[in-house]
Amino acid sequence: MVSDKPVAAKAAAPNKTQLRIGRLTKAHGLKGALKIELYTDDPERRFVPGAVFSLQVPTGHAWHGKTLELIELRFYNSHAVGFFKDVPDRSAAEALVKAILWVEQDVAELPEEDDAWYDHQLVGLTVLRDGEKVGTVSQIDHFPAQDLLTVDTPGGDVLVPFVKAIVTAVDIKAGTLTVSPPPGLFEELADDELDPELATKSQSDAEAEAAHEANDADETPGEPEAGEESDAVDPSTAPDKQ
Repeated sequence: MVSDKPVAAKAAAPNKTQLRIGRLTKAHGLKGALKIELYTDDPERRFVPGAVFSLQVPTGHAWHGKTLELIELRFYNSHAVGFFKDVPDRSAAEALVKAILWVEQDVAELPEEDDAWYDHQLVGLTVLRDGEKVGTVSQIDHFPAQDLLTVDTPGGDVLVPFVKAIVTAVDIKAGTLTVSPPPGLFEELADDELDPELATKSQSDAEAEAAHEANDADETPGEPEAGEESDAVDPSTAPDKQ
């Protein structure tokens, strides 16, 4: 599991990194509140009264280069809603929609949960399969269903679902991440490798079709008798050729 999300190329103090922990999505009510899309597994720790966030907004934005201080975090119908200093009304809140919230994090600090890592700890890890290097983690993306690792390989980028069934071990000290991927994730497979049973069936069908064509070649085609269906294909109903 990836804790908080994700490290970015924002400037940070020495021995510090930046963690993206939320995004302001929509004004809520008339008193300056904003709905927050949480990118952290620990909102009780990150969103405490007085917490200060760096803002990612476009250059030229009124809040560019400024920070935002939290007054209070509440939950309405399971949605996180934040109240912030100097955001007194809905108009001010709407100006902050789509802003991304960042906090500084000590690079040496580890998440409290077992099997949890910060993005900056994963980027750069050597990816091993059966003890052999297949690539390097270059990026982590976070989606509602699961997190995805981008692995830089000699053949190009490979997206690896960050689930225990595939990512079997992470060793930060050793600098490695071990994967047990399904066939075809890191290499292209021939058609007969994808499903052996299907490949055998296809081969048998091909042999039967070849034998049928050979028999047809020995016969002289004639006009169909009454009640018989012709082998001719009506062009109007023929399937398109691939």
